[in-house]
Amino acid sequence: MPQITTIEFDKSFYKPGQEVHLTVHVLSQIQIVSPVKLKVIITHLTEIIEQFSTEFSLVDGENPISITFMPPDVAPRGYGVELRLESASEEVLDSTSTAFDVLAHWTQSPRYGFLSDFPPDRLDIEETITTLNRYHINALQFYDWMYRHEQSLTKEEPYIDLLNRQLSLTTVNRFIASAQERNMAAMPYTAVYGASLDFYRQHPNWAMLKSNGEPFYFGEDYLVIMDIRPGSPWVEHMMSEFDQILAQTAFDGIHLDQYGDPKEGFDSDGNKYSLADPLAEFINETKVHVLAQREDGAVVFNAVTNWPIESVAPAEQDIVYIEVWPPYRWFDDLHNLIIQAQKLGHGKAVVLAAYIDPQNVHNVRLADAVIFASGGGHIELGEANAILADAYFPKYGAVGEELSIALQRYYDFTVRYQDVIGPRTQEATPEFSGNIEIKVLDTGEVINTAANAVKNKVWPIIRTGENFSAISLINLLGLDAADWKEPITDAPSILGAMEVRIESLDRVASQIWLASPDSDDLSMRPLQFKQKKGSLVFSIPSLNYWDLIVIEWEE
Repeated sequence: MPQITTIEFDKSFYKPGQEVHLTVHVLSQIQIVSPVKLKVIITHLTEIIEQFSTEFSLVDGENPISITFMPPDVAPRGYGVELRLESASEEVLDSTSTAFDVLAHWTQSPRYGFLSDFPPDRLDIEETITTLNRYHINALQFYDWMYRHEQSLTKEEPYIDLLNRQLSLTTVNRFIASAQERNMAAMPYTAVYGASLDFYRQHPNWAMLKSNGEPFYFGEDYLVIMDIRPGSPWVEHMMSEFDQILAQTAFDGIHLDQYGDPKEGFDSDGNKYSLADPLAEFINETKVHVLAQREDGAVVFNAVTNWPIESVAPAEQDIVYIEVWPPYRWFDDLHNLIIQAQKLGHGKAVVLAAYIDPQNVHNVRLADAVIFASGGGHIELGEANAILADAYFPKYGAVGEELSIALQRYYDFTVRYQDVIGPRTQEATPEFSGNIEIKVLDTGEVINTAANAVKNKVWPIIRTGENFSAISLINLLGLDAADWKEPITDAPSILGAMEVRIESLDRVASQIWLASPDSDDLSMRPLQFKQKKGSLVFSIPSLNYWDLIVIEWEE
């Protein structure tokens, strides 16, 4: 039986007016002379936008089928794609689902990835970008690509970085070009206040000091923390560096990193100052320099351990990016960090850097379910099918086949349903707190639900928009703890058919739909329901890791 094996979009997302080019690979072990048909159905949520078919004859082996169409000129919006391979008699031979989106800019729905290896002899650049494109990664952080923290560019080619790695700007530039061909933004890593020992020795008065007048060292004493207060010579130096990066490369903006500590320091006169507001002002000044050379350039800043989020979230950065460390160790911490940042950032999209060993498959799937259902993004995927396992990005881990398949579905699902769970929707979990009851139909057992992610419960995360509520059921049943990083040895206990009851409603439902990224079929299916005196009752067939229920309300 022929199978649809690979689906390749030519872009990670599409700008308004861009045509979609899709290649569907069909594997056949026999030659079929009579024509077969590939049916393509484009959907927005439950609405069919367009459908068409293409006929072809199958040969033995790979059969690449090219499809071209123009999506609606509306942005931002996510779309589903249903593919059905049919025989001449309309028998369904194989089917699958995928997704794409139309955005004015990648920051509207960021799917941030990473690159960290830039040797001069790298040969797999196109293959790496093609792999990341399958997950719809639309921006890449080029981690530690630079010559030195205080001097990104050098005339040497190749060059040796501060950690004795051999790097090549030619490789970096080839990656930038390949990424941008797919509409992936290329964002260069920079450190806001890290300088090498040699640079510090040349400019000792530029450093931030401890109370005893000594400088702050970082990273086994190979870096020194510099004074980033507005108008300082270090800030002037870094803005000049950013100007050179943007003038001499095709990077799409600047990614700013800090180390989370120190949070305050002293000047040479012994005056104490906090870094919270200077960091925000550093972001704002960086944005001015970026826009001077990139009309649509972006600035991203790393709020390490969520600090100083009150100052930097509303600053002139384009998304809110948070690196998660203790005390934020629970699944509901991931949710709460996103919700807080969305509010402080006045609706900006939020991306979390939460590092999980890819061997811990259940952790990865549950963390992504929580993050995506909360309207956030997760920087995790990069390089050649790798996942971030450590704060030092080159220590990434390989993604196994099982996890790779699951993650492709999760990213397809999140792209497809971003209009009901994505960053443009609103948090509504507290409004439903305590009003959702789940009962297993076979046994009558009532399953505990919770407004936060405590262990051994089903956790509803709710997003709302105009005339809809999207309820994500996150399955934490059977988990000993709700720690997102501590290895989870067993998958959550799968539930069979369940009755869901929602109480204390003051609105009337018109339609209810169900979809899940744990299914091969990502489309929304209608559910039968009953509503009486503020109580809404319906059934769902199962719950693995994550189910999405969308309720349409009468106006």
